Amino acid sequence: MLSRAAVTVAAATAAVLTAQSGAEAQPAPSGPGSNTPDEVRHQVDALYSQAETAGQRAVGAQERQAELLHRASLLEQRLAEEQQRANDVAGQLGAMAQSEYQQGGTVDPVVQLLLSAHPSDYLERAAGLGQVDSDLAFRLAELRGDEQRVRRDRAAVSEQLAELERLRRSIAADKSDVQRRLGHAQALLGSLTADQRAGLQQAEDAAAQAAAQAAEQPPAAGLGPADGRAAAALAAARAAVGLPYVYGATGPGAFDCSGLMYWAWRHGGVSLPRTSQEQAFAGRRVPLSEARPGDIVVYYRDMHHVGMYAGNGMIIHAPYPGARVRYESVGDMPVAMVVRP
Repeated sequence: MLSRAAVTVAAATAAVLTAQSGAEAQPAPSGPGSNTPDEVRHQVDALYSQAETAGQRAVGAQERQAELLHRASLLEQRLAEEQQRANDVAGQLGAMAQSEYQQGGTVDPVVQLLLSAHPSDYLERAAGLGQVDSDLAFRLAELRGDEQRVRRDRAAVSEQLAELERLRRSIAADKSDVQRRLGHAQALLGSLTADQRAGLQQAEDAAAQAAAQAAEQPPAAGLGPADGRAAAALAAARAAVGLPYVYGATGPGAFDCSGLMYWAWRHGGVSLPRTSQEQAFAGRRVPLSEARPGDIVVYYRDMHHVGMYAGNGMIIHAPYPGARVRYESVGDMPVAMVVRP
């Protein structure tokens, strides 16, 4: 059984073009010590797995970034409103002082205290002198509360902007990691001869065709989708077979692994989280032996890959860059868990 990173002609062609353009910094092996096709396949498998791990981290960080941008925008709007309220109250207090002066030519001692003390500590000082006028005290307390909220929200905005910058750097680093590993994989693929690539492609095509035929057989009685939502999700995933893997894509014309699950289950009326790690906790766990079509199969210890159980021991998944959504045996990768949304 071929591994999930068995090469495709498209990927191999891209590898050759990349190698010719000099885009890959790591040279492909050559000469008598070159790797065999099977060795290349295993190395590429590992590189695609590592790239997908970094890709899922980047997708998760992008989700967090979007959430923080929204929250920061709301905070900045609230901050502006609070600052305006504080300005309005301060203006009212200034008008009171001006009125005192215009009416008597002098400024009341209470107002003098107001003008000489910061609003945040005026009430304490005025209370100690027994000079707190009720209306003035109310307005000062209002101003002090507004200033406290302004300081608090300004600090929150600064904290979220700093977090956004950390996320930006994290996303950039993970994307660079993805490209580096994919470039190395392409260089390895480019080291194979055309006949070697054709042989791997033929084996992959045969395995995919056999998996599709097995998955499309009617399930045994009682082993169909768990409910109508799962049936709708499965139908959507089946319709996506043959569409390309694109890093970060959620359909309808291309997908990454978790993007396919996200898109398919929306057709079932269920809004899944975006990343594979989050999807692993988006439902009830069931044993692999009790998997039903539509269930999400989570792979690897770090849960960086997901597919949809299609029945008869097969899954539908978006495997890796250069490949297309396809059927594959559920056991071709190490299963971490099965989740029923």
